[in-house]
Amino acid sequence: MCLAVPGKVVSIDDSADPLTGLIDFGGVQKQACLEYVSDVKVGEYVIVHVGFALQRLDEESALASLQLFEELGLLEEEFGDAWEQAAKEAGTAAVTEPQDSGSEAR
Repeated sequence: MCLAVPGKVVSIDDSADPLTGLIDFGGVQKQACLEYVSDVKVGEYVIVHVGFALQRLDEESALASLQLFEELGLLEEEFGDAWEQAAKEAGTAAVTEPQDSGSEAR
């Protein structure tokens, strides 16, 4: 499922073409295109769908939506590890590579 998720504008890259910004979705930060809301300011909330901020949203509505999405597990579904999510849906464990600690003899 792909949601339109509210997020807070953390920073704006005015030099980017197209205009982009860093958006905070309740602790997860992602870059998004801001061309459709080019007059948005840092600290304002926007609704983001597939990497595009589509419109502004007031803070109260944004926070209520984020809380509901979190309670329903939709933020994890939307922003969680895609490989892990696919493994869960397939009923198998995700395969991870062993971490190199750097202490082994070479």
